[in-house]
Amino acid sequence: MKHRNLVKVLTCCSSVDYNGEDFKAIVFEFMSNGSLEKWLYDSEASGNHNLSFTQRVDIAIDVAHALDYLHNDTEQTVVHCDVKPSNVLLDDDFVAHLGDFGLARLIHGGIGHSTNDQVSSSTVIKGTIGYVPPEYGAGGPVSPEGDIYSYGILLLEMLTGKRPTNNMFYENLCLHKFCKMKISEDILDIVDSCLLIPFAEDQTRVVENNTKQCLMMFAEIGVACSEEFPSQKNAHKRCYSEVACY
Repeated sequence: MKHRNLVKVLTCCSSVDYNGEDFKAIVFEFMSNGSLEKWLYDSEASGNHNLSFTQRVDIAIDVAHALDYLHNDTEQTVVHCDVKPSNVLLDDDFVAHLGDFGLARLIHGGIGHSTNDQVSSSTVIKGTIGYVPPEYGAGGPVSPEGDIYSYGILLLEMLTGKRPTNNMFYENLCLHKFCKMKISEDILDIVDSCLLIPFAEDQTRVVENNTKQCLMMFAEIGVACSEEFPSQKNAHKRCYSEVACY
């Protein structure tokens, strides 16, 4: 697999270490700006610099392109199964690269084929709490829709600066429901506060330059992608096309 938004594998090796134990390693291209998670939550590691909204949109587009490639442009459909900020790595130019395929699954036959081995069982999928789609927890099959759910959560996390496992989310309240509820009220109430710093002196500028509308669209796409059981048609066609329109 080769794509500009996937972490590039440089080489690999298999040998025996000094204790006689098997040693295996995969060497990846170095991503100088680290993970998206670092830039969202570790102010010390990121040098107290915040990602602008434009940068976050660009990252969202990059990840969408990576998933589109995995789901639609490979010989066998690849489901990543662990889309989250720590697996999105940023290079010198803040171009995003999706990495860590440790949980990935292949769907034989590709999308649109009804072969018996088209889907892979999710009973052994562990994933990451907060990003795993509900249908996997119910024993549903691994599918591209699962990645799109995780991608939706990723968008909402970039928008709000809140992890899906934040303590404020409990019982029936989750990041998805929180954002869905606030979209109809005031989107600025849930936006990561550092995104509003450029407009701190004059909040009306947010409305005047259409930033508020862009924030709303970003949230709507994230909510649409992270519905509990998104239809295959809506999830695929809206996810990539709408994000790429920014």
